[in-house]
Amino acid sequence: MIKAYIVENERLRPVDDVAAHAGAIVWADLLSPTPEEKQAIGDWLGVAVPTREEMEEIEISSRLYSENDAHFMTATLPAQADGDRPVMSPVAFVLAHGRLVTVRFHEPRAFQTFPQRAEKAALGCTSGETVLINLLEVIVDRLADILERAGREIGEIAQGIFHPAETKASKRDRGFQIILRKIGRKEHLLSNLQDSLLTLQRLTGFLGAVPMNSGRETRTRLKTLARDVASLADHADGLSQKINFLLDATLGMINIEQSAIIKIFSVVAVVFLPPTLVASIYGMNFDLMPELKWSFGYPLAIIVMVLSAILPFLYFKRRGWL
Repeated sequence: MIKAYIVENERLRPVDDVAAHAGAIVWADLLSPTPEEKQAIGDWLGVAVPTREEMEEIEISSRLYSENDAHFMTATLPAQADGDRPVMSPVAFVLAHGRLVTVRFHEPRAFQTFPQRAEKAALGCTSGETVLINLLEVIVDRLADILERAGREIGEIAQGIFHPAETKASKRDRGFQIILRKIGRKEHLLSNLQDSLLTLQRLTGFLGAVPMNSGRETRTRLKTLARDVASLADHADGLSQKINFLLDATLGMINIEQSAIIKIFSVVAVVFLPPTLVASIYGMNFDLMPELKWSFGYPLAIIVMVLSAILPFLYFKRRGWL
C-alpha cells in the first residue's frame, strides 16, 4: 500500500493518485509494498527502494549509506508497544532530491499520529527533509512515552518486592513467581527499546552529515533530536540496570523464604532428636536394664523426653535462631 502526501501551507495532505501528483509529492509511505508498488516509487524517486532483506541486514554499512545522491537510513522501531511484547521491525527512510520515502512492514504508532497532526497543524513541512525531521521527532516522543510507562511499572514491581501485601509464605511465593514473569517481560521490552534507540542514534548521526537545503533551523532541530535520543538511551540503560537489580532482589527474597522454611525443618529435627534418642534407649529389650523395674521409670522417661525437647528450643530462641 502506498500513502502519498503533498504540502499545502506547511501542512501535509494525502493524495490518492501518485501519478497525477508526482511532481508535488514530498513523502511516499510504503506499507508492505508489492513489487509493482516498489517499482513505481523507485521510478518516481529515481533510485531503487530497499527490499525487506536489505532492511534486515545488521551491518551499519547496509543500513546507513548514500548512493546516487540518495541517502538510505534504516532504524528498528516498535509497534503494538502498549504491552510488553512489541513487534520490532526495521523501517527504511530514503531521502533523495528533497523527497522522502519510508518503507515498513508493520504499524508503528508514529506513522498514524504524525500524518494526522501534520494535516491539521502547520509543522513546517516544506520538503522531504523537514518531513523526516518531524517524523523522527514523533517517533522519539513515542519511545519516550513507552519508557515512561515502563519506568512506572518497574516502580510498581519494586513495591511488590520490598513491600509485599501478603503475609502467608505460600501466597508470597506465588507473588514472587508473578513478579519474576513481570521482570522477564520488562527486560524483554527494555532490550527491544535499547536496540531501537541504538539504531536511531546511528541514524541521527548519519543524517547530521547529510547535506540539507532546509536551513539552519533544521540542523538545530536535528541536533536537539540527537541529544534527545542519547538521553533516552541513557534512561533505558538506567531502567535496564534497575530491572536487573530487581531480578537479583527477587531471587534473594526467594532464597530467604526457602532458607526460613529449611531452618524450621532443621530446628524441628534437632528439637525432637534428644527425645527420640531417649525413647530409642528405653525401647531396647535387654534383660539387664535396671530401669525396667522402676515403678517411676515411665513418667521419668516422659519427663526427660519433654525436657530434652524444650531445652534446645529455648536455647535456639535465646540465640535468635527462631
